[in-house]
Amino acid sequence: MKTSIATVSLAGDMREKLAAISAAGFDGIEIFEQDFIAFDGSPRDVGRMVRDHGLEIMLFQPFRDFEGLPEPLRARAFDRAERKFEVMQELGTDLILVCSSVHPEALGGIDRMAEDFAELGDRAAARGLRVGFEALAWGRHVYDHRDAWEVVRRADRTNVGVILDSFHTLARRIDPETIRRIPGDRIAFVQLADAPLIEMDLLYWSRHFRNMPGEGDLDVTSFMRAVAATGYAGPLSLEVFNDQFRGGSPRTIAVDGRRSLLNLMDRVVRAEPGIAIQVPAMPPPVVGRGVAFVEFAADDREASELGSLLHRMGFHRAGRHISKAVELWQQGGIRIVLNTDPEGFAHSSHTVHGLNICDVGLSVADAAATAERARVLGASMFRQPAGPGELDIPAIRGVGGGILRFIDDSSDLAKVWETEFRPVEDETAAEAAGLRRIDHVAQTMNYEEMLTWALFYVSLFDVRKQPMVDVVDPGGLVRSQAIESPDGALRITLNGAETHRTFAGRFIADSFGSAVQHVAFTTGDLLATAEILARNGFEPLPIPDNYYADLAARFPLDEDYVDRLRAARILYDQDADGHFLQLYSRPFGDGIFFEIVERAGAYAGYGGPNAPYRVAAQARLMRPVAIPKT
Repeated sequence: MKTSIATVSLAGDMREKLAAISAAGFDGIEIFEQDFIAFDGSPRDVGRMVRDHGLEIMLFQPFRDFEGLPEPLRARAFDRAERKFEVMQELGTDLILVCSSVHPEALGGIDRMAEDFAELGDRAAARGLRVGFEALAWGRHVYDHRDAWEVVRRADRTNVGVILDSFHTLARRIDPETIRRIPGDRIAFVQLADAPLIEMDLLYWSRHFRNMPGEGDLDVTSFMRAVAATGYAGPLSLEVFNDQFRGGSPRTIAVDGRRSLLNLMDRVVRAEPGIAIQVPAMPPPVVGRGVAFVEFAADDREASELGSLLHRMGFHRAGRHISKAVELWQQGGIRIVLNTDPEGFAHSSHTVHGLNICDVGLSVADAAATAERARVLGASMFRQPAGPGELDIPAIRGVGGGILRFIDDSSDLAKVWETEFRPVEDETAAEAAGLRRIDHVAQTMNYEEMLTWALFYVSLFDVRKQPMVDVVDPGGLVRSQAIESPDGALRITLNGAETHRTFAGRFIADSFGSAVQHVAFTTGDLLATAEILARNGFEPLPIPDNYYADLAARFPLDEDYVDRLRAARILYDQDADGHFLQLYSRPFGDGIFFEIVERAGAYAGYGGPNAPYRVAAQARLMRPVAIPKT
């Protein structure tokens, strides 16, 4: 499988784009004409530079407003085409994309357009070139790949084929299954892009909101399954117009693009066995079974204060590491590791970020297979020397440079707690509070990173994305999206801050890019848990009485029940499937906090309507933002 990406998909000048595309492992590029024109060099210079990066130019695009024109516009269109053919020959590419015309004087008629493409094909053939016809979703007369194929079919030239673009087909809600009727050898090129589902003008939607396959809401997998079923075995290319990408890191976008193609085609191959497209071998998407542990990097004072908080929440100190200054705290199926060792990754993480969650362990079906899939998909692998008696746990770099480790039940990794920790008696342990497991881990990042990390998780794991929601913070807006396994065993929420004035944004700034801001635990009865926490001396996040007065107005709740929620400072939400209770710790460190939740019925959300009130309460407890002097 040869992979390509359009130069318009990345920020930077031509040299920066090519360096990023090559480093990400692509085989070639589509040269977007505007990028070529803006470059200070001849077509031969550009062609040479592309090849010096180990790439090939797979497509030159776009050639606009060609077919169906009356004279003298038709003759001028052929003159323009001849000039483009000359440029292509100097660049060293043989395929040009002709997008369906939007010219106000263009005439309809399949046969008229077919005649134009027959002549264009003859002229291209004289130079050893090929022509691809693409149906723009907003084309004047051709806006459906079925019509574009009919034009190509009637033109009847072996060097004239149809170009398929997932956005144009799916944005028009055209059934991708119709692609299966096109012979694979008549498909000249395939372009791929995803997009969020937004009701807006097609052209504006296309030019500003496309993203990588897997980052949006379009069914790109079904589109590509239909393409693969035709027998097409040519290049797969990304053509992504996105305002955010134009201002981002070319290397990050290129890596995301390559990962999106590998993930897409891996899923297609599994769904369409026997297709002609060859994909790098990798294990299937990983089944996540939950969060096995979270590890804090801390100094001695911070570890003591955090240990005191954990005691008040009903945790007990369960073990000490056999050779390092590391403690294991436990309650139910929850494990929290406190690492104060003066060496290793945790120490380095603390030096950079202060108190932080530096390491998250995920329980998976097969740890080695998980690491291998991550490697093939371009994840940054992590390894540090294992000490005497320690296990070598597969790990990769995650959000904010933190570590994701993988633990399974079918290898020695399942015995890591017995192998690496000696049990201890915790004489100061308080009453257990009924906490059972980690419900979800919340990762905070700059908003522009959200697409990258959502793609990271959906390509690696068997998970689905929940719709993105907006959290109104007193200092601005935070975007939040949940990633979860079908059974809810693994839940990760991504929170993107658009400004550092928000509570989430301040956490990123104050912790110098630390990722995990909060961890949520489950309990079967949060009111009972709250009573135990109160006896243990736990101080919840103070929620204003105004919230409970409004709660009684919004939901048909018993007055005594609302009073109990108010006394415990528990937040409440419900939907058609059940209800949800939330209790928060006060923030500590640079804005880290714990959450305890109760899920009743089939409630599957995260208490989104309560977020503004929670954030406002947390912001009141944090130190004020320094206002720079003018």
